[in-house]
Amino acid sequence: MAYVMTYSSLLVDVRRYLERGFTEASDPIVYDQLPRLVALAERRIAHELKLQGFIRVVTTTLAASTAVIQKPDRWRDTVSVKLQGVPVLSRSFEYLRNYWPDETETGTPEFYADYDYQHWVFAPTPAVDTDLEILYYELPRPIDEENETNWLTTYAPNLILYATLLEATPFLKNDERVATWQSMYDRFAQALSGEDMGKVMDRTATRSEV
Repeated sequence: MAYVMTYSSLLVDVRRYLERGFTEASDPIVYDQLPRLVALAERRIAHELKLQGFIRVVTTTLAASTAVIQKPDRWRDTVSVKLQGVPVLSRSFEYLRNYWPDETETGTPEFYADYDYQHWVFAPTPAVDTDLEILYYELPRPIDEENETNWLTTYAPNLILYATLLEATPFLKNDERVATWQSMYDRFAQALSGEDMGKVMDRTATRSEV
């Protein structure tokens, strides 16, 4: 039977590797810290790696006369934006302000930029309600007692394990283990990144043959 990682089994594995935090009574500080270390590991992976499994697609409506819309929860980075199949191009916020200084004037959106971490801004401001298709990288839904699995536990269990151990090492002041966990983390991160690159190359070759 294939091994399936869950949040609970990840905590068991981490405790065994660290030989710490087995019970709240015997080791309360480490026991209480482990869920936070898992959360930090998830954020480390999402920040450092752009994996196919982190890509999400959302369709939304940019309302007429509205230039700014909110980004989805757990957004990390934008891949592409399309308006009825036509790409809306990424530009800097300053470029949009110079190109379309008066948001009250309307047209068909051609460009977008990060307005801030939670919002996008578009230019020109749409004259009518406009449907958008947005591809973006997200922080996967965090695992916890109520959400035992996510993309990482299903497809990259080694990565989340070693990322958690890497987060735990400085907390435990066990610096001699940093190189070991970093090496294992890098190994699996490179393997996953290579798999994603191979899929991109396969898709490119297929399109070229058509």
